Amino acid sequence: MRTKTIFIILFTVILTVFLMMNTNAVEFNFIFLKKDISKLIVVGVFTLIGFILGYWAAKPKTVISTYDTNFDENNVNAEHRNKLSEEDRDYIS
Repeated sequence: MRTKTIFIILFTVILTVFLMMNTNAVEFNFIFLKKDISKLIVVGVFTLIGFILGYWAAKPKTVISTYDTNFDENNVNAEHRNKLSEEDRDYIS
């Protein structure tokens, strides 16, 4: 197994054990509401939110280039063919 796979398995086991140890209800104060909620749910939800935000922050950004919209392969090939000598065309073919 690769190191990354072992790390993911180990982290998942540790997180699962941590969540199972914290199942008792605790009073949480929301903005306008007080509610008894299991620590398991709160820690699990915020862990999931953390993973989603981490993935979102780390994923590569999509680069949009104006060159892509102006690129026409047929026109480019035709322009280059007109500039080639007969010897070059024979070599390429």
